Amino acid sequence: MLQQYSGAQAGQAPDTVQDDFDQLSQTAPPSALADGLAAAFRSDQTPAFGQMVAQMFGNANGQQRAGILNTLISTLGPAIAAQLFAKGGLSGLAGLLSGGQTEVTPEQAEQVSPEAVQEIAEHAERKDPSIIDQVSNFYAEHPTLVKTIGAAALTIALAKIAERQYKG
Repeated sequence: MLQQYSGAQAGQAPDTVQDDFDQLSQTAPPSALADGLAAAFRSDQTPAFGQMVAQMFGNANGQQRAGILNTLISTLGPAIAAQLFAKGGLSGLAGLLSGGQTEVTPEQAEQVSPEAVQEIAEHAERKDPSIIDQVSNFYAEHPTLVKTIGAAALTIALAKIAERQYKG
């Protein structure tokens, strides 16, 4: 199955790409999934990193939302994250971060819109491009969310995983 993705481009997504990713995610090590995701996040053939993170965030449960927000906050630092939350109309959350809290709870994460997450992810990427690897590692643990980023991104991810498997 993976061989069909070797050298594949985003525009060459087979109809089975979601099923193929689902099948692979059950057997591949998380590090392989993370490498594939990082390639999709960095590809110029897929939507921007912040946009894809926001899309997956919108489909996540409270626990997953908190996990991704806390990953982004750890890169930005609570002070910058608080400024972004305040700008996005989340003054309560901004106040908590300004007051010394360094992580958000699942309940607090439910208040955050995907649009706010997109902006936060874009800031985090500008501050530290390795955030893509951290976010990829997080989402590799949640493959059902990954399937929501679309066929083009999944094809890029599977192509990277295929490249890794056939090189090694």
